[in-house]
Amino acid sequence: MRSKHKSKLNYILGQGEIYYLSNALNLSRGGKLVSLAHEKDEKLLRVFDGLSLYTKHFYYGRYDIKCASIEDLKEGKNFYILEYNGCGAEPHHIYGNGNTLLQAYKIVLHHWNMLYKISAYNHNQGMRYWKFWRGWKFLKDAKRHFKMLKKLDAAAEL
Repeated sequence: MRSKHKSKLNYILGQGEIYYLSNALNLSRGGKLVSLAHEKDEKLLRVFDGLSLYTKHFYYGRYDIKCASIEDLKEGKNFYILEYNGCGAEPHHIYGNGNTLLQAYKIVLHHWNMLYKISAYNHNQGMRYWKFWRGWKFLKDAKRHFKMLKKLDAAAEL
């Protein structure tokens, strides 16, 4: 980010002014995808349940984390959430962990099955399913938003 925005490092935003840094895209900026499924235990689940259940309506997503150590993370200290990706994000642990294509498909199918179960649960709790056109509009708006971020990224690189 420093090299990308070096010409604006000393710029002070005016009140109400917005400056877009970029899409984080940690993977494209040297992030390493490492599955730590073997580290999952009660302590780690407690940390992420604390983060995720804070809003009372968050059920599923992916955190991109930077931490001093897994032990610190399990204690809930010395870590930063670099990025949060909602349920629409792909499960990154399919990459770089020696998975076969079949294993990757199973992971993606599990992801979609979990989303279905959460959606059915929410519906049974009184949350109405989106109508087709609401979903269509959401996808169009998201596409427009990412297109804008890409333009801002390109402009910031000049």
